[in-house]
Amino acid sequence: MPRLPLLFPLLLLLLPPLAPGLGLRGAGSRRPECGPCRPERCPAPASCPAPGISARDECGCCARCLGAERGGRPAGGGRALRPGLVCASRAAGAAPEGTGLCVCAQRGAVCGSDGRSYPSVCALRLRARHSPRAHLGHLHKARDGPCEFAPVVVIPPQSVHNVTGAQVCLSCEVRAVPTPVITWKKVTQSPGGTQVLEELPGDRVNMAVQVRGGPSDHEATAWILINPLRKEDEGVYQCHAANLVGEARSHGTVTVLELSKPKSPRFPAPDDRM
Repeated sequence: MPRLPLLFPLLLLLLPPLAPGLGLRGAGSRRPECGPCRPERCPAPASCPAPGISARDECGCCARCLGAERGGRPAGGGRALRPGLVCASRAAGAAPEGTGLCVCAQRGAVCGSDGRSYPSVCALRLRARHSPRAHLGHLHKARDGPCEFAPVVVIPPQSVHNVTGAQVCLSCEVRAVPTPVITWKKVTQSPGGTQVLEELPGDRVNMAVQVRGGPSDHEATAWILINPLRKEDEGVYQCHAANLVGEARSHGTVTVLELSKPKSPRFPAPDDRM
């Protein structure tokens, strides 16, 4: 008779002691040596250089930086590289031959199935390995490049005020993937009381609009310059950003103070002194 039915209960008895050594600790379980989580005692979190990612420690309490497969550390010395990594040589003379840095073989950001962007596929694999065991295999690369998301106004335009004849500038910083189209509009009221959006600069000779990428990845900044400032330029200005995923808008107000002309002194006429 086959002995498999008799061996199965024995394997079940042996599995719990072997589970910690095999890395089969259940999701949400804590190590016996882990005490109560006290975040105030955790070291200050440091920024993780790519392709590292930020994650919780083994006790699920403090944040730490996980290096992607020894990413960024010296390679060589007979140690084998993990799959997906290559050893990039340093500058000649900077290190002994055969040593270098472990870097991800596939460069470029990727979009994960969790809707988050990762600096490299190695960082995504690292996150997948440190995910709860219940989700093992769930996290994978959805596509190359960062995940798409609707525009988000990072820094809205600030309201300004100045006198006529001066120069003012409004700026708007937006983050989005793909790169959004940013436009400026002035909010006005029609004679019937309906809100009207006037595309700028239009035919206004004292206005100029400029858009450029940055200052960070997947960000764009737009400016509108008004020079010279006139009384009719007073009002609400809208920064509008849109891409294939969605749109966002934010407003800033320009207040114009009329510069009063100094009155020339009036001298009495000769007849007035008579």
